[in-house]
Amino acid sequence: MTNISLPAISVLKDQAKRLRSSLAAEGTVIGHSKSLEMLARQYGYRDWNTLHAAGGNRPATYTFALGQRVEGLYLGRPFTGQVHAVSSVGADGWHRVTLNFDRPVEVAGIEGMPVTRSRVSATLGPNGRTVEKTSNGQPHMVIH
Repeated sequence: MTNISLPAISVLKDQAKRLRSSLAAEGTVIGHSKSLEMLARQYGYRDWNTLHAAGGNRPATYTFALGQRVEGLYLGRPFTGQVHAVSSVGADGWHRVTLNFDRPVEVAGIEGMPVTRSRVSATLGPNGRTVEKTSNGQPHMVIH
């Protein structure tokens, strides 16, 4: 075993998915199970089942990487996009993230007067949510 603080299972699975995609882009095609096993060994565990047991079912603590694909809600509207910039804000898992949306997101909600955003920045907590809220009490951004 290892002394590395483990991310949540959902984050580990996302890392395995990115590993698989990276290898495929270089011409090495592997299955999802194989990428989970490889990731487990990178964390110092014998196999995926052992890593999964060590990780438990904690809530996700979000980490972000340049180029990472994300989806969620911005001002209550769904989006998919890519991380354009990221920086750590403090030591408690907070990040300043700039996202490029795949499709512009309508932000005004005024009929006949569309206002869209293609790139936004937000400070996200370890739970993938902003502290700032809209007038109806929803976080400005939520990462799923």
